[in-house]
Parts: sequence; C-alpha cells; structure tokens
Amino acid sequence: MYETVELERRGGAAIIRLNRPDALNAWNHQLGIELRDAVRSVADDDDVRAVCVTGSGRAFSSGADLRDLTSRGLTPDGRVDVQTTLTTVYHPILTTLRRMPKPVVAAINGPAVGIGCSLALACDLVVAAESAYMLLAFVNIGLAPNGGALAFISARVGAGRATEMAMLGERVAASDLLRSGLVNDVMPDHELHDFVLALLDRLAAGPTASYAGSKRQLNQWMYANLDNQLELEARVQQEMAQSADFREGVTAFAEKRPPKFCGA
Repeated sequence: MYETVELERRGGAAIIRLNRPDALNAWNHQLGIELRDAVRSVADDDDVRAVCVTGSGRAFSSGADLRDLTSRGLTPDGRVDVQTTLTTVYHPILTTLRRMPKPVVAAINGPAVGIGCSLALACDLVVAAESAYMLLAFVNIGLAPNGGALAFISARVGAGRATEMAMLGERVAASDLLRSGLVNDVMPDHELHDFVLALLDRLAAGPTASYAGSKRQLNQWMYANLDNQLELEARVQQEMAQSADFREGVTAFAEKRPPKFCGA
C-alpha cells in the first residue's frame, strides 16, 4: 500500500513504521504524504484501539531530508516554500496523533531528530531504546524548530529544556531523556520491541473511552493553543528559509564542514 511507510495490524492495535532505513527514515515528500494517510487511516478505524509509531532499521527518524527540502516548490519571490509543506503535510500528522481518541505509543528505536523528535513527542507515551537520542538540529542549519517541538517539550518538562535543545542543537541521550521526563521508559535495545508490543496489547485491551477522556483533558490543559503555535512556526520557518544563514547551513551540511553564520 505504501513505499516509505509500513502499516501493520496486530489484533486491536496498529503499528505505523517509517520505512526509509537507508536514509535513516528521513522525511521526503512521499514519506510525509504516506505518513499523513496512514495516521488518518488508523484514527478513523474504530477497530484500531491503540497505535504505535516507530522506525525501521537503525533510526526512528533523522528529520527532514534536506536534499528533498531544497528541491520543493518555490514561493512567488523564488524562495524554498517550507510553509506549505508544514501546514498541509506535517501539521495534520501531528494534530491527528494528538487528537485521535485512542492512545499512541512512540517506540524510539534510534535517533529522533528534528521533525522526527516532534513526531515522537506528539505521541501519548514515549519509550526509547538505550542507544536512542533526541536532537533539535534546526539551529545547526540556521532554522528554528518546527513540528510543535517546543510546545511538546515545554509541556512535558518545561521551557528550560526546550530552550536548551532549541538553541544549542545538541544530542540528548536516552538516559537524560528519561531523567528529565521527556520519555516514559528506556529499555535495552534488544528488549524494546517486546516491551512495546506488550504495552500496545495492554492498551488495545483497555478502556478506550477512558483513554480518550484522559487525552481530551490533557490536550485542553497542555495543547489548547497548538494550532496557533503551529501556524506561527510555519511563518517563522518560512522567514528562516529565506535567510543567508539557512543557505550557508545547507551548503555547509552538504560539504561536511562547520557553517559560518553571519546572522542574516
């Protein structure tokens, strides 16, 4: 059914697996479209009572595919159009995960970077392998975070950690993620799969209406302003995509050298 996403049914549960392992599950346009469709599909399926999101291979997701990003459509003034992709593809994925009336588990089997980090934190419960880490790498190429990352991090552990991850652009290891409360559990790599399946089976057999009620309350308390936040992010990111620093960041990344930012 899909080329870059796998959708597996397991009794009353569904597993959505990002499936570009050779690219560390980086998001290109096709993956975004297929993931949006898969998420909507399980959200609308009353037979699905619990959902898991994970990655194939060595990564959960390494974030947006920069090669694909820079080949997207252009704005009328000739700049890369990131705002349209965010509002029409990325945001529906994240808001559907947050608002579907069923529990969603993220199984972070490796790096969760950029939009991959946002994807994991949009889920209700987050379990990570010991080798996993999170990274908001946007600042390293002259961009600002998107995908609700700062909203999700702030809601879980506060503005201090969100600011640190946004401005320093450093890896946060699984042990630190657990210590700060960004993830619910950390498992040895070889135990992650079985642990998550057992959790998923438990949730699928549980009181779905109760889970949905808890989720509605949490969304109202923590994410009532999420739509406005996502709209702001898209506008800010479009501004960043027009900057000289972004062009330098992408060039430096491609040339495998440190960027030389000018602040413009």
